[in-house]
Amino acid sequence: MRDTAARTLAAFMAVSGITHVTSPRYYRDLVPPWVPARPAVVALSGAADVAVGVLVAVPATRRAGGWATAALVTAYLPAHLDPLRRVGTAQRASDRPAGVAARVLVNLGYVAWAVRVARSGRSGRA
Repeated sequence: MRDTAARTLAAFMAVSGITHVTSPRYYRDLVPPWVPARPAVVALSGAADVAVGVLVAVPATRRAGGWATAALVTAYLPAHLDPLRRVGTAQRASDRPAGVAARVLVNLGYVAWAVRVARSGRSGRA
């Protein structure tokens, strides 16, 4: 079961990274307007998603990859909370309080998944 959770997380992160390239507008819309160089942020975060996915996929780097994934997804949380600053003008349901809460809860679930993978991964010692 451990390997299934890790392989699924690895695939999830890699696909997420790839979709940053294939659907950049979706991700650009998630980046808060106060963040400079939004297209570059999308590209870099997509590359980071792929990188942690690769780390999780390889048993020898799985533990580090799990922790890196947890840190990366945690770093995305401010972007999911940012719509609360403009709640009165929210156009999308995902930018209203219930939608923001759902986004944050889903991402906290991803963090928990990554931590679980990290804790069950190899230590890197032979």
